[in-house]
Amino acid sequence: MKGFGPAELLDCYARGVFPMAEGRDDPRIYLLEPDERGIIPLEGFHVPRSLRKTVRRDRYEIMINRDFAGVIQGCAAPGEGREETWINPAICGLYAALHHAGYAHSVECYDAGYLVGGLYGVALGGAFFGESMFSRATDASKVALVHLVARLKAGGYTLLDTQFTTAHLEQFGAEVITRQDYRTRLAQAIEKDGDFLALPKRISGDQALQSITQTS
Repeated sequence: MKGFGPAELLDCYARGVFPMAEGRDDPRIYLLEPDERGIIPLEGFHVPRSLRKTVRRDRYEIMINRDFAGVIQGCAAPGEGREETWINPAICGLYAALHHAGYAHSVECYDAGYLVGGLYGVALGGAFFGESMFSRATDASKVALVHLVARLKAGGYTLLDTQFTTAHLEQFGAEVITRQDYRTRLAQAIEKDGDFLALPKRISGDQALQSITQTS
């Protein structure tokens, strides 16, 4: 897709469109706007009891934007139950440029200094577009999601876009809405001024859970 760079990608997000590739080895990028959209309502975010205990124990060290490249590579790599991914080198390059410009962020889980899970996405106004997550250790991506939601709620975000819904996300309250409903929520969200760094870059699990509860 010639002439498609970070500015064009941000414009796509503002219009409700997002990019994907057919596979890791396919150099082409396609733009999608599905009839139905997955979101996680931030005010209805649910943390399962067992996960709440894991978050509170601080099993993983949580960092923000420390190794964005490592997170996107982790999401692009095949894993158990996920032999193929849609993240190709062109996608990696686009989001690396967005990260450098301050629009793309990562939430990372470390165990003994090793990156074992995380997620990344794009922030625009008061909307956050979750792109992908990965886990090399038990519940690492789930813990990262809890910390992401704590950060979004503290920062005044109103929309968490998951693109599609899965059984994995439904346990947190993910739901499907129509394209028109999504466009309405998106238009309202991007007019707001979200602050991804409203919380310190390093917070404890207790602080994350408190942020979710206090801003509900």
